Amino acid sequence: MNRTFETGRTCAVAVVGGRDLARVAARYGELFPQKSFDAGLYSSLALAGAFGSPWATAVELRAINRASLLVFAVDRLIDEEAISREQVAALVADCLAAAGGQAPASPAAAFLADLRGELAAGPELLTSWRDQLGHMLAAMTREWDWARSGPPPGPEEYVANADSTGAYFIALTHWIHTGQARGPRDLERLRPAGEAVQRYLRLLNDVATRRREARSGDLNAFTLGLSLGEVNERMTALTARATELIGPLREEHPRAAAYLDWQLHFSAGFYGLSDFWAEAAS
Repeated sequence: MNRTFETGRTCAVAVVGGRDLARVAARYGELFPQKSFDAGLYSSLALAGAFGSPWATAVELRAINRASLLVFAVDRLIDEEAISREQVAALVADCLAAAGGQAPASPAAAFLADLRGELAAGPELLTSWRDQLGHMLAAMTREWDWARSGPPPGPEEYVANADSTGAYFIALTHWIHTGQARGPRDLERLRPAGEAVQRYLRLLNDVATRRREARSGDLNAFTLGLSLGEVNERMTALTARATELIGPLREEHPRAAAYLDWQLHFSAGFYGLSDFWAEAAS
């Protein structure tokens, strides 16, 4: 198939995905304030999903797009809205309950319950999905604690907490929804490579947003004392490690492997010029 045709098709799928995210955001209005969530964020998330899996249809990409949007919403609630540890704990508990099939008590949990329904997976995979959600929420909570009550983590502990980015939760959601993971064993096979990519993305995001976060005082690799050179060295090592782990996956999990490889390179290009958050452009 002609590459230009493929690019046009992928862009069209992304347009469908961006419109879907805008409709979802309108349904949960208070969860997505326009100051932070604009049309550019919805379109950039949809473009990332479409080009990351160019073989997929708009329906197949619905879960990864919505999971990405969910991560942004929960991250904002914890990082910007929560003023007490009790508020963070209540949000986490509600989200985990909804992920387990219980009735949601907050807009974030209601969105999460809808996402769970989108997966249409068996109980074992849904348990794995909820477990990874738990890892992500625990990592976000840990960062909230570090930023407000200390003591701050060391660089190694900080990078190891990269579940806070939600990158592996998003990937896992996508693999379950599209049938690339047929059971928990597939997810565990993909986990080491996925986590290496996630740690790389943690540092790449810090590099891209370091000036904005210096103004806001947010915790990142640089506020912990690492220099740009040291961060770049760690990113180079993580890229090599991720590439090494992705290689053996290509035969048994070709699309998942391609997605992870693409994440490394797309993200480097994207963050070199832009950011997802609407506030970043203001």
